[in-house]
Amino acid sequence: MEKSEAVAALAGLAQDNRLDVFRLLVQAGPDGMPAGAVAEALGLAPNTLTFHFDRLRTAGLVTVRRDGRSMIYAAQFDRMNELLAFLTENCCGGVACTPVAACRPARKRAKVTA
Repeated sequence: MEKSEAVAALAGLAQDNRLDVFRLLVQAGPDGMPAGAVAEALGLAPNTLTFHFDRLRTAGLVTVRRDGRSMIYAAQFDRMNELLAFLTENCCGGVACTPVAACRPARKRAKVTA
């Protein structure tokens, strides 16, 4: 990750609501969440949320896909891991610290019906 990309990603997260949105999407895992569910969970107005999603998308931290009438947003785990690696690249001069482990969200298990 280049420094300019790291600055853009950090700028995308440098606001309370956007940080909350991103953390919620990380918790949701690779399948993401519908925009309406994010709005409800965080108590944000849809037009406000659209603005924040756009900033996070521009920073490369989230993706969006259409599923019927819903817009599904998901965290970009690869990009998040690149940012973490960039931030910790020179940690302790590489002597006392170990690198941050990459986040690999668990896939949701298929429901078993009895």
